[in-house]
Amino acid sequence: MKTYLDRILDDHRARAGADHRPLDALIDKARLASPARAFRAALIDAAAADGIAVIAEVKRRSPSKGDLAPDLDPAVLARAYADGGAACLSTLTDQQFFGGSAADLVAARSASGLPVLRKDFTVSGHDVCDARLMGADCVLLIAAALDQVELRDFHQLATELGLDVLVEVHDEPELERAVAVGADLVGVNQRDLVTFQVDQQRALRMAAQMPSGVVRVAESGIRGGDDAAALADAGYHALLVGESLVTSGDPRSAVTTLRSAARADAAR
Repeated sequence: MKTYLDRILDDHRARAGADHRPLDALIDKARLASPARAFRAALIDAAAADGIAVIAEVKRRSPSKGDLAPDLDPAVLARAYADGGAACLSTLTDQQFFGGSAADLVAARSASGLPVLRKDFTVSGHDVCDARLMGADCVLLIAAALDQVELRDFHQLATELGLDVLVEVHDEPELERAVAVGADLVGVNQRDLVTFQVDQQRALRMAAQMPSGVVRVAESGIRGGDDAAALADAGYHALLVGESLVTSGDPRSAVTTLRSAARADAAR
């Protein structure tokens, strides 16, 4: 029986295999795109000011939980996140499994003025170029979804195109792979991409393994101020939060609560 990850990757790799656009021409076009906003630098600045930075996610649904906020307006939500003090945004662009689109990213980025991560399953050089062309400032590379050659090549291409790169890991071997390709922005995803279950302690366990010089991001399963404070205390620079924000009823206040909890923890 195929897992969530198997089904998602099968879909993305099938579409990548059917994409016959010449990659060299796409790279040349991506190089001419407007300058990217500094995603990684924004996290560093916000972490220095607040104790932790918040990457707030525009997310309509998930494969495991179904609809979360299917009727959200990405521009309205992005402005609420910015008003709450989010440092950056993450926007799902996968349509089939998450209900997202490139249009969501464009609208959120324009409305907020914040740097934006294209949150998707990158499986080809075309995906990296498309992220740049749709206006993303950072691209996600998931170690569990890529072999080492792909991870290295896509990281290098994204960097050459002026994108920041968030490399997502789940355990120590994947962290070693991320460091080996020069990743300086690493996310620890607490959601198992095979079962989609969340391990609330994963990021805390992994914190001590993260090398100096890496901007550390905790992803998934972050429920509120207590989690934010614990992760800030463990040494994370940023939180990537989606589900608890889009279902909160007041995303502006929810972002502010995360920042305030980390700031209070840092002041103790």
